Amino acid sequence: MSVRRIALAAAACVALGACSSDAPKPTPLVQFKPKATVRVVWRASIGSAERYLFRPAVSAGAVFAASNGGDLARFDLATGRQVWRVNVGAPLSGGVGIGAGSILVGGAKGEAFAYDIDGKPLWRTQVSSTVLSAPAGQEEVVVVRSGDGKVFGLDAKDGARKWEYQAATPPLTLRAAPGMVIEGNAVVAGFPGGKLATLNLQTGAVLWEMSVATPKGENELERIADIAGTPLVESDRVCAVTFQGRIGCFETQRGSQVWARAASSAGSPSADGTTLYYTEATGAVIALDKTSGASIWKQEKLLQRGVSSPLAFQGYVVVGDFEGYVHVLSREDGSFLARIATDGGPIMSQPVAADDKVLIQTRTGHVYALSIR
Repeated sequence: MSVRRIALAAAACVALGACSSDAPKPTPLVQFKPKATVRVVWRASIGSAERYLFRPAVSAGAVFAASNGGDLARFDLATGRQVWRVNVGAPLSGGVGIGAGSILVGGAKGEAFAYDIDGKPLWRTQVSSTVLSAPAGQEEVVVVRSGDGKVFGLDAKDGARKWEYQAATPPLTLRAAPGMVIEGNAVVAGFPGGKLATLNLQTGAVLWEMSVATPKGENELERIADIAGTPLVESDRVCAVTFQGRIGCFETQRGSQVWARAASSAGSPSADGTTLYYTEATGAVIALDKTSGASIWKQEKLLQRGVSSPLAFQGYVVVGDFEGYVHVLSREDGSFLARIATDGGPIMSQPVAADDKVLIQTRTGHVYALSIR
């Protein structure tokens, strides 16, 4: 089996849930001398994510987290104390989003739910299929994405439908939870088949659309080239990566390509002032020059460990893995600086920056607030 096919099999095993006994073995953890300290500030229980991806959200000193069992809870960012907890009365599959004055989550049966900051239900509405990523909101619009490739603009007051966008869907796609970013009056989202688009927040009209990568291959599996993670949006550029395709950055206003290069990832990129980071489908963590796309470093000692999307945080790069370990890497060369174990459950979602802390949610149902020094 070729190297490319081995990498494809490993990534498809995670993304499509089709693992077999001949899948590549996870790389054993290497020993190193810590050069930083990572510790647990607090831990809270929220409930299992089951087969979905959940990521905490932060606003004004509060942390909001959700679980597949339908629980939505608010915790104090400083102490982890639970402020309130509600159950939406249905299985959840996407969240948490904050925007348009609401706490937003999505349901496994195609529902979108909005709550206020104190846990009071505001509205519940139905979209076309399972909501796999966190809804987003701004001004008077809440944007919800369903698993069948549709994006819905909803009225933030009552959840009434304002507009709908339908993306073309290839025959075979990754089972992923690609999020959306609202920037000004535009919704930025990536889609199966390598498409990146911006939509008008108020109307859903396409502002621009372009291809990050073009599907190639001998069969439908090899032609998967989905943008499976959330695009990285900065003031002047949008960066996105596809599975077995390319990574690139594009002008925010027009979509013109700044640079692009070969890559394969089912996650979301992160960046600091000068560097862009992403996790390859194999588990390698890679740093590129944000201006040109030139290679800076590649950390290959986490291969096949189900490594999460990276978070650039205060001069560090933070990732989680399938055994619940959190790894702190050097932004300069990708070397290991620190490591800490959590509850042993997979860390599938990208870590979240929250003031001086990093938030981690494990698939088995805990939220951790970590400090790095």
